Amino acid sequence: VRRNTPLPEGSRLHETAGFGPPVDDARLYDVVDALDAVAEETGKTVPQIALNWLLQRPTVSSVIIGARNEAQLRQNLGAVGWALTDAQVAKLDAASAAQAPYPYFPYRRQQAFAQLNPPLRG
Repeated sequence: VRRNTPLPEGSRLHETAGFGPPVDDARLYDVVDALDAVAEETGKTVPQIALNWLLQRPTVSSVIIGARNEAQLRQNLGAVGWALTDAQVAKLDAASAAQAPYPYFPYRRQQAFAQLNPPLRG
């Protein structure tokens, strides 16, 4: 999924896009641009960057992958055993930052949770 590009052939989004909540396309493309930049820096794939980033989030307890074939499964498994740099995590966090909707604000409480429970590094 890229800015000004049609969905790839065989994408599940052709059939499922209308079933989820609405997505701000500009924000989606900003996140994809950041994922692309970090993938280029690391030599990893975009799915590997996304999964590794999620695994480092302090409030994410598990990640479910949706591989449709063995090649996708093997690629997704390449998301573990290494870590993004603090600068790369900050780039992805900035691209995906959003104001929490009602009733989950004040937003400061959300930020305080991450400060009290920082991601594990190692």
